[in-house]
Amino acid sequence: MAASIQEVKKQNESRLLKLPGVVSVGIGLDQRRQPAIIVGLDAANPDTEARLPTELAGYPVVIKILGSIKAQ
Repeated sequence: MAASIQEVKKQNESRLLKLPGVVSVGIGLDQRRQPAIIVGLDAANPDTEARLPTELAGYPVVIKILGSIKAQ
């Protein structure tokens, strides 16, 4: 049985958050409205973007530039 998207996110989140500029890892929809892993970056970072997979366990990885995130 394939892993759920929640399991895939949990398995990869800490590794992805260690990459420079990655500020969040979440679950959302890609452009085709399919479930996707959403990786948030504080700014465009070609080196980090090149290191991110295009998919994890069959789920697409979508990069979003969020800007810096500050705790409320």
